[in-house]
Amino acid sequence: MPRRRQSPLERDDIVRAAVAVADEGGADALTMAAVARRLGPYTPMALYRYVLSKDGLVDLMLDHVTGEIPLPQEPSSDWRADLRQVAVDSWDMVKRHLWYAQLAPTRPPLGPHMMRRTEFLLQVLVRQGASVGDAMTYVALLDRHIFGSAQQEAEELAMRRRHGLRTPEQLAEAIMAARELAAANGRHPALTAWMTSPSGASMDEQFALSLTFLIDGIATRLPGQDRTA
Repeated sequence: MPRRRQSPLERDDIVRAAVAVADEGGADALTMAAVARRLGPYTPMALYRYVLSKDGLVDLMLDHVTGEIPLPQEPSSDWRADLRQVAVDSWDMVKRHLWYAQLAPTRPPLGPHMMRRTEFLLQVLVRQGASVGDAMTYVALLDRHIFGSAQQEAEELAMRRRHGLRTPEQLAEAIMAARELAAANGRHPALTAWMTSPSGASMDEQFALSLTFLIDGIATRLPGQDRTA
Protein backbone atom coordinates (compact mmCIF):
# COMPACT_ATOMS: atom_id res chain seq x y z
CA MET A 1 0.00 0.00 0.00
CA PRO A 2 1.54 3.36 -0.98
CA ARG A 3 2.40 5.77 1.82
CA ARG A 4 0.00 8.64 2.28
CA ARG A 5 1.61 11.91 1.24
CA GLN A 6 1.68 14.70 3.78
CA SER A 7 -0.22 17.87 3.00
CA PRO A 8 2.01 20.80 2.06
CA LEU A 9 3.06 22.76 5.13
CA GLU A 10 3.24 26.54 5.20
CA ARG A 11 5.05 28.69 7.72
CA ASP A 12 1.75 30.36 8.68
CA ASP A 13 0.39 26.91 9.58
CA ILE A 14 3.27 26.44 12.01
CA VAL A 15 2.75 29.88 13.55
CA ARG A 16 -0.99 29.31 14.05
CA ALA A 17 -0.34 25.89 15.58
CA ALA A 18 2.27 27.36 17.92
CA VAL A 19 -0.14 30.09 19.01
CA ALA A 20 -2.79 27.45 19.75
CA VAL A 21 -0.31 25.43 21.83
CA ALA A 22 0.70 28.48 23.86
CA ASP A 23 -2.90 29.65 24.26
CA GLU A 24 -3.84 26.30 25.77
CA GLY A 25 -0.80 25.60 27.93
CA GLY A 26 1.08 28.85 28.37
CA ALA A 27 4.62 29.75 27.36
CA ASP A 28 6.09 26.72 29.14
CA ALA A 29 4.06 24.37 26.93
CA LEU A 30 5.58 25.78 23.75
CA THR A 31 8.03 23.25 22.31
CA MET A 32 8.75 22.28 18.74
CA ALA A 33 7.53 18.77 19.58
CA ALA A 34 4.20 20.12 20.84
CA VAL A 35 3.76 22.22 17.71
CA ALA A 36 4.58 19.24 15.50
CA ARG A 37 1.98 17.12 17.31
CA ARG A 38 -0.57 19.89 16.85
CA LEU A 39 0.05 19.90 13.12
CA GLY A 40 -0.34 16.14 12.73
CA PRO A 41 2.06 13.80 10.92
CA TYR A 42 5.18 15.95 11.24
CA THR A 43 8.37 15.60 13.25
CA PRO A 44 9.92 18.52 15.11
CA MET A 45 12.86 18.44 12.69
CA ALA A 46 10.50 18.93 9.76
CA LEU A 47 9.49 22.31 11.17
CA TYR A 48 13.04 23.61 10.92
CA ARG A 49 12.66 23.73 7.16
CA TYR A 50 10.31 26.67 7.72
CA VAL A 51 11.59 28.33 10.93
CA LEU A 52 15.24 28.51 11.90
CA SER A 53 14.77 28.09 15.64
CA LYS A 54 12.28 28.19 18.47
CA ASP A 55 13.28 31.80 19.10
CA GLY A 56 12.49 32.59 15.48
CA LEU A 57 9.11 30.92 15.88
CA VAL A 58 8.37 32.99 18.99
CA ASP A 59 9.18 36.16 17.03
CA LEU A 60 6.70 35.12 14.36
CA MET A 61 4.05 34.28 16.96
CA LEU A 62 4.39 37.63 18.70
CA ASP A 63 4.07 39.56 15.48
CA HIS A 64 1.17 37.38 14.30
CA VAL A 65 -1.02 38.12 17.33
CA THR A 66 0.08 41.78 17.45
CA GLY A 67 -1.66 41.99 14.08
CA GLU A 68 -4.95 41.46 15.93
CA ILE A 69 -4.65 44.99 17.40
CA PRO A 70 -6.58 47.46 15.20
CA LEU A 71 -4.58 50.59 14.40
CA PRO A 72 -5.72 53.76 12.62
CA GLN A 73 -3.67 54.95 9.68
CA GLU A 74 -2.81 58.18 11.48
CA PRO A 75 -3.14 59.58 15.01
CA SER A 76 -6.25 61.66 15.65
CA SER A 77 -6.47 65.09 17.23
CA ASP A 78 -7.14 63.46 20.63
CA TRP A 79 -3.84 62.01 21.78
CA ARG A 80 -5.28 60.70 25.04
CA ALA A 81 -7.98 58.76 23.23
CA ASP A 82 -5.40 57.34 20.82
CA LEU A 83 -3.15 56.09 23.63
CA ARG A 84 -6.07 54.71 25.58
CA GLN A 85 -7.59 52.87 22.61
CA VAL A 86 -4.35 51.20 21.57
CA ALA A 87 -3.62 50.26 25.19
CA VAL A 88 -7.10 48.79 25.70
CA ASP A 89 -6.99 46.91 22.38
CA SER A 90 -3.53 45.61 23.29
CA TRP A 91 -4.83 44.52 26.71
CA ASP A 92 -7.72 42.68 25.04
CA MET A 93 -5.28 40.91 22.71
CA VAL A 94 -2.89 39.94 25.51
CA LYS A 95 -5.77 38.51 27.57
CA ARG A 96 -6.48 36.16 24.67
CA HIS A 97 -2.79 35.20 24.50
CA LEU A 98 -1.43 35.44 28.04
CA TRP A 99 1.91 33.94 26.99
CA TYR A 100 2.54 37.17 25.06
CA ALA A 101 3.18 39.04 28.30
CA GLN A 102 5.90 36.53 29.23
CA LEU A 103 7.66 36.47 25.87
CA ALA A 104 7.28 39.94 24.32
CA PRO A 105 9.45 41.79 26.88
CA THR A 106 12.36 39.43 26.15
CA ARG A 107 12.95 40.64 22.58
CA PRO A 108 12.81 43.84 20.48
CA PRO A 109 9.62 44.61 18.52
CA LEU A 110 11.04 43.92 15.05
CA GLY A 111 8.11 42.25 13.27
CA PRO A 112 6.07 44.38 10.85
CA HIS A 113 2.94 44.45 13.04
CA MET A 114 4.94 45.19 16.18
CA MET A 115 6.90 47.97 14.49
CA ARG A 116 3.71 49.53 13.11
CA ARG A 117 2.15 49.58 16.57
CA THR A 118 5.26 51.13 18.13
CA GLU A 119 5.50 53.71 15.34
CA PHE A 120 1.86 54.72 15.81
CA LEU A 121 2.29 55.25 19.55
CA LEU A 122 5.51 57.19 19.01
CA GLN A 123 3.80 59.42 16.46
CA VAL A 124 0.95 60.14 18.89
CA LEU A 125 3.43 61.42 21.47
CA VAL A 126 5.93 63.13 19.19
CA ARG A 127 3.10 65.18 17.68
CA GLN A 128 2.39 66.47 21.18
CA GLY A 129 5.93 67.78 21.50
CA ALA A 130 7.69 64.83 23.15
CA SER A 131 11.20 64.01 22.00
CA VAL A 132 11.45 60.62 20.34
CA GLY A 133 13.49 59.39 23.32
CA ASP A 134 10.89 60.51 25.83
CA ALA A 135 8.12 59.13 23.63
CA MET A 136 9.77 55.70 23.62
CA THR A 137 10.02 55.86 27.41
CA TYR A 138 6.29 56.56 27.66
CA VAL A 139 5.47 53.73 25.24
CA ALA A 140 7.61 51.39 27.35
CA LEU A 141 5.68 52.48 30.46
CA LEU A 142 2.38 51.72 28.74
CA ASP A 143 3.61 48.31 27.67
CA ARG A 144 4.92 47.49 31.14
CA HIS A 145 1.47 48.27 32.49
CA ILE A 146 -0.19 46.05 29.88
CA PHE A 147 2.29 43.18 30.20
CA GLY A 148 2.44 43.39 33.99
CA SER A 149 -1.34 43.21 34.28
CA ALA A 150 -1.45 40.26 31.89
CA GLN A 151 1.41 38.53 33.70
CA GLN A 152 -0.62 38.71 36.90
CA GLU A 153 -3.54 37.08 35.08
CA ALA A 154 -1.24 34.40 33.64
CA GLU A 155 0.29 33.59 37.02
CA GLU A 156 -3.13 33.34 38.64
CA LEU A 157 -4.29 31.00 35.89
CA ALA A 158 -1.17 28.86 36.33
CA MET A 159 -1.73 28.74 40.09
CA ARG A 160 -5.31 27.59 39.57
CA ARG A 161 -4.11 24.84 37.25
CA ARG A 162 -1.48 23.69 39.75
CA HIS A 163 -4.04 23.47 42.54
CA GLY A 164 -6.80 21.95 40.44
CA LEU A 165 -9.08 25.00 40.63
CA ARG A 166 -10.73 24.51 37.27
CA THR A 167 -14.36 25.39 38.01
CA PRO A 168 -16.04 28.46 39.55
CA GLU A 169 -17.19 26.28 42.45
CA GLN A 170 -13.66 25.09 43.22
CA LEU A 171 -12.39 28.66 43.12
CA ALA A 172 -15.19 29.86 45.40
CA GLU A 173 -14.27 27.19 47.97
CA ALA A 174 -10.63 28.30 47.93
CA ILE A 175 -11.65 31.95 48.35
CA MET A 176 -13.90 31.04 51.29
CA ALA A 177 -11.00 29.26 53.00
CA ALA A 178 -8.81 32.35 52.51
CA ARG A 179 -11.53 34.56 53.99
CA GLU A 180 -11.82 32.37 57.06
CA LEU A 181 -8.04 32.44 57.52
CA ALA A 182 -7.93 36.25 57.27
CA ALA A 183 -10.80 36.66 59.74
CA ALA A 184 -9.63 34.02 62.22
CA ASN A 185 -7.61 36.17 64.62
CA GLY A 186 -9.20 39.57 64.03
CA ARG A 187 -5.88 41.20 63.17
CA HIS A 188 -6.77 42.08 59.58
CA PRO A 189 -10.15 43.88 59.68
CA ALA A 190 -9.65 45.93 56.51
CA LEU A 191 -8.44 42.91 54.54
CA THR A 192 -11.31 40.81 55.88
CA ALA A 193 -13.82 43.51 54.94
CA TRP A 194 -12.44 43.62 51.41
CA MET A 195 -12.47 39.84 51.04
CA THR A 196 -16.07 39.61 52.25
CA SER A 197 -17.39 42.60 50.27
CA PRO A 198 -20.07 41.68 47.74
CA SER A 199 -18.29 43.42 44.89
CA GLY A 200 -14.94 44.80 43.86
CA ALA A 201 -13.24 46.20 40.82
CA SER A 202 -12.70 43.63 38.09
CA MET A 203 -9.32 43.23 36.45
CA ASP A 204 -10.57 45.22 33.46
CA GLU A 205 -11.78 48.02 35.73
CA GLN A 206 -8.48 48.09 37.60
CA PHE A 207 -6.63 48.21 34.29
CA ALA A 208 -8.75 51.11 33.02
CA LEU A 209 -8.28 53.10 36.23
CA SER A 210 -4.52 52.65 36.36
CA LEU A 211 -4.30 53.44 32.64
CA THR A 212 -6.02 56.77 33.34
CA PHE A 213 -3.46 57.52 36.06
CA LEU A 214 -0.63 56.63 33.69
CA ILE A 215 -1.90 58.83 30.86
CA ASP A 216 -2.45 61.68 33.32
CA GLY A 217 1.16 61.26 34.38
CA ILE A 218 2.39 61.35 30.79
CA ALA A 219 0.39 64.55 30.27
CA THR A 220 2.44 66.31 32.95
CA ARG A 221 5.58 65.64 30.88
CA LEU A 222 4.23 66.93 27.56
CA PRO A 223 4.63 70.60 26.61
CA GLY A 224 1.52 72.71 27.23
CA GLN A 225 -0.75 69.86 28.32
CA ASP A 226 -3.42 70.03 31.01
CA ARG A 227 -2.94 67.06 33.35
CA THR A 228 -6.71 66.51 33.70
CA ALA A 229 -7.81 67.30 30.14
